[in-house]
Amino acid sequence: MNRRTFLHDIVLGLPSIALQQLYAGGKVQPHHTPKAKRVLQIFCPGGASHLDLWDYKPELHKRSGQPMPGAAEVSFQGRNGNLMASPWKFVPRGKSGKMLTEMLPHLGALADEMAFIHSMTSRSNTHGPACVMMNTGFVFEGFPSAGAWTSYALGSENENLPAYVAIPDVRGIPPSGPANWTAGFLPAEHQGIAFNSSEPIQNLKRPHSISEQQEQATRDFLSVINQSHIAKHPGDTELAARVASYSLAARMQLSAPEVSDLGKESKATHDLYGTNDANPLLAAYARNCLLARRLIERNVRYVQLYCASRASGVDGLLNWDAHKTLKADYERHCPILDRPTAGLIHDMKARGLLKDTLVLWTSEFGRMPTHQEGTLGRDHNPDAFTAWMLGAGVKGGTSYGATDDFGRKAVENVSNVHQFWATVLHLLGLDHEKLSFYNNGINRRLTDVHGEVIRDILS
Repeated sequence: MNRRTFLHDIVLGLPSIALQQLYAGGKVQPHHTPKAKRVLQIFCPGGASHLDLWDYKPELHKRSGQPMPGAAEVSFQGRNGNLMASPWKFVPRGKSGKMLTEMLPHLGALADEMAFIHSMTSRSNTHGPACVMMNTGFVFEGFPSAGAWTSYALGSENENLPAYVAIPDVRGIPPSGPANWTAGFLPAEHQGIAFNSSEPIQNLKRPHSISEQQEQATRDFLSVINQSHIAKHPGDTELAARVASYSLAARMQLSAPEVSDLGKESKATHDLYGTNDANPLLAAYARNCLLARRLIERNVRYVQLYCASRASGVDGLLNWDAHKTLKADYERHCPILDRPTAGLIHDMKARGLLKDTLVLWTSEFGRMPTHQEGTLGRDHNPDAFTAWMLGAGVKGGTSYGATDDFGRKAVENVSNVHQFWATVLHLLGLDHEKLSFYNNGINRRLTDVHGEVIRDILS
């Protein structure tokens, strides 16, 4: 090694150590032995109806068409009419005999793998704040999402891919958009990177007008300047995050196209997911499911997979917000969710990924057991909805909590978003009360100042 090389390595090496310390940020050793190493969160925006998918209410079917006991309710969009049974039958599934809608035959076959939480509640009946509440623990935008907290706490197991990826639906982004996968006040490198099988990561390719040598020379020059600045200002985490992000982007130029190349998968795998289905929306979501598995397989820490988007001018057209025509809307949405999601879970199980991957299904709230006045749809209901988990550390074939006879309100083991995330963090080996970040005079948590682990659904 000559003098010039030695000095060059000193300039690049020592600041790199400082950068690594900053980049590690809040990365901690798990507080206890984890059951899960990574998370796949499936999110159905629009307030998917618990009463038409997961939460069977015989009394609702028996008394359909009658007034709901008590005074007529006024909910998000106005007055409600009489009780309205689900348009579809509920059938027993699996050895547990769990009653689930006939509209999800493929997912229903996995009933014995699932742990249902039937007593979820939210603090908002409006889509944007409720989506943010479900994903961040707060109704206001600007707080870190669960994926960002996971990235911050545990870091990445793949240095060439983001620790946290959000996969928006081909139909568009969910209500409140990137606020659902934001890093909030956490260091910026924990922000979810959004892309899907139809729209790869933007601005990743090198322009044709710039040669590979020119690009490398520019990176080397910027590295010297940035790392020198970091060495002089060790508390500047924003610069460290930006440097780390650009470094990751450079590495992703090779890794991201590879992980997005679904053509390497077998015909049997494509058939399992339905990527070539005649329904273009089903096929597009199926490709996103396959992308999710490829990311999980490459040890991406947190993958957030969306099925549907934000509301359009027609309620229920692009998401699960069935205000007027519940039957037609869900007969459009259920097949899109069902086969690809079940294919994803079966594929992950066959590859051994469920041993250390936690799978979540979530929506922002539920629906009313009545029909909206003058319609055949249901209004928003933040007082009762369902979420489920399966995979690492989860006791399959179980149900926790319950709603009343009509599914209007959670009445048994009433749960909330903070308990949900306390349980997820516990499975990742993290104590939700210890995982915090000092911001604006407060030690902030994903679970705010609330939350208890739901131990009844843990294996």
